[in-house]
Amino acid sequence: MTILGVGIAGLAAAQAGLAATSHNISNVNTPGFSRQNPVQGTNTPLFTGAGYIGQGANVNTVVRAYNNFLDLQAREAQTQASHFNMLSGQLDNADQIFSDPSAGLSPALDDFFKAVGTVSTNPADAAARQTMVSASEVLAARFRGMSGQLQALRAGINEQVSLSVSAVNAYSGQIADLNDKISLTSGLGNQPPNDLLDRRDVLLRDMAKEVRISTVAGTNGAINVFMSNGQPLVLDARNFAIGIEADPADAADMAVGVQTGSQFRAFDDDTVTGGALGGALAFRSQTLNTAENSLGRIAGALATAFNAQHAVGQDRSGAAGGAFFAFGGAQAQSHSQNTGSAVLSAAVTNYSAVTSSDYRINYDGTNYVVTRLTDNNQQSFASLPQTVDGVTLALSSGAPVAGDSFRVAPTRAAAAGISALISDPALIAAALPVRAAGNSANLGNGALRVGSVTPPAAASLTQPVTLTFTSATTFNVSGTGTGNPTGLSYTPGMTLSYNGWSARLQGSIQAGDSFSVGPNTNGVGDNGNLLALAALNNTRLLGGGKLSIGEAYAQVVSDVGNQARAATAGSKAQAAVLSQANGAQQAVSGVNLDEEAANLLKFQQAYQAAGRVMSTANKLFDEILGLMR
Repeated sequence: MTILGVGIAGLAAAQAGLAATSHNISNVNTPGFSRQNPVQGTNTPLFTGAGYIGQGANVNTVVRAYNNFLDLQAREAQTQASHFNMLSGQLDNADQIFSDPSAGLSPALDDFFKAVGTVSTNPADAAARQTMVSASEVLAARFRGMSGQLQALRAGINEQVSLSVSAVNAYSGQIADLNDKISLTSGLGNQPPNDLLDRRDVLLRDMAKEVRISTVAGTNGAINVFMSNGQPLVLDARNFAIGIEADPADAADMAVGVQTGSQFRAFDDDTVTGGALGGALAFRSQTLNTAENSLGRIAGALATAFNAQHAVGQDRSGAAGGAFFAFGGAQAQSHSQNTGSAVLSAAVTNYSAVTSSDYRINYDGTNYVVTRLTDNNQQSFASLPQTVDGVTLALSSGAPVAGDSFRVAPTRAAAAGISALISDPALIAAALPVRAAGNSANLGNGALRVGSVTPPAAASLTQPVTLTFTSATTFNVSGTGTGNPTGLSYTPGMTLSYNGWSARLQGSIQAGDSFSVGPNTNGVGDNGNLLALAALNNTRLLGGGKLSIGEAYAQVVSDVGNQARAATAGSKAQAAVLSQANGAQQAVSGVNLDEEAANLLKFQQAYQAAGRVMSTANKLFDEILGLMR
């Protein structure tokens, strides 16, 4: 190669450097762009008798300033940040529903039981009774309103799931297309198509915002993409779409899955992690279901206990109290892909034992396996009906086949369906159906007072019962349903219980004194049943007899609030991690304008120097031509 050729090679190398530097400067604000650097090498030297003479330079390749480890770190930080952002936002919405000091459940509960207490102090007051009726309607409306807000959150989650799935499918299609282009262009001189690789990395990072992904190198520069559960999204130049349909196990939810033949195979929520999609599914399965069930459990327990106690009382006309609240019952759904004909029914029979969980029932051909979904606790039964956590499961009709499954939500519908049934204040059953009285001829100052009637009312509740004292310390009991015991010992302040009522006997009693318990007539001013109804506010109706209605609600508020605070802290922490990861990645791949300005000067000088070499070669050629003239 001549001196002129060496100069031309140097000029081409400097020109490539100027082009790469200009490209870097032009893309300083392009998202995902990685700085590009030409890699120079020497041409093959020429052997002469005096040794090897260099033949100038050439550009071997143009490489990206890229670190795969840092890029993976940034991508994982992105998927975690998106996950916590979604989770934090949804939890904040749920926390506002439960903890709002004016629109939450606590004020309505307090006002309702305050109204019950007011009627108990003056059961004949029509205005107080009307206030109680109004308070019951407000309480029921508050339950329904909160349930509606939680249902709106569920609808929002379904919409987010749909949007995320659409985005993932769009990204996977674009990545597959880029894989195809990269594979084709990589074969041309075996050189990396840097700009295409950058565009693919940007798409991978955008996809990571929606869901956690993992990547594996494919053929000829392509990359394969998989979801966290192993579902392939991209294999070389092919993309595989995921889909959404109504959850085959729970039609209220949209499930993510794939179409397998003629059936939709839904993924378990806990296998789809990371990104906005993983955050939405985690909120729904870990918080929303439990919160909605907890609200329903409180509504169902309150309505059940209040109805039972109200039923044993009597209203102003002397009639037995009717149901005070209506509410939604347990829901049982058959999996849409069941092949058997079985229809499962469910009913809450003990609110003290019921939990805030949904249940899955699988039939394996021999046994029914009942799984509590909040902790995956399992119980197996050879037949139904069976009672699990206060919920009785039974087959309404048909027969299952192996592989059939069912989903039971014992309390979710209770709050949505609650309503107050008493609109006439006169129908409030304030009085107890029985009344105690002492014989007017009694010589002592003893007194017998009926304190409560235990629901459900016994058949012999209003049958007359007589206590006759044979001495100051012993008495006999007579009457239907009592067993007619004799010679019972008397202790002042003792409690007697027969036929479903309880009464307190106290005072000084003499032989021959007697007392009777019988139907309560003209009990307009009686507040006995109202006192029992008011006491339900503090009665531990839930959690195995450990939680009152107010305590159970406070527990829900605390649980949701703690989760919201934890998610907010997680979101802030992940934002910091993402910033650090992006900073580390950009330190390697980002364009530094000061550095590029220096490179421009360097390559400009190299270009000028190569031009001087060519100019020198030209002068030497002119000198040779001059010798020949």
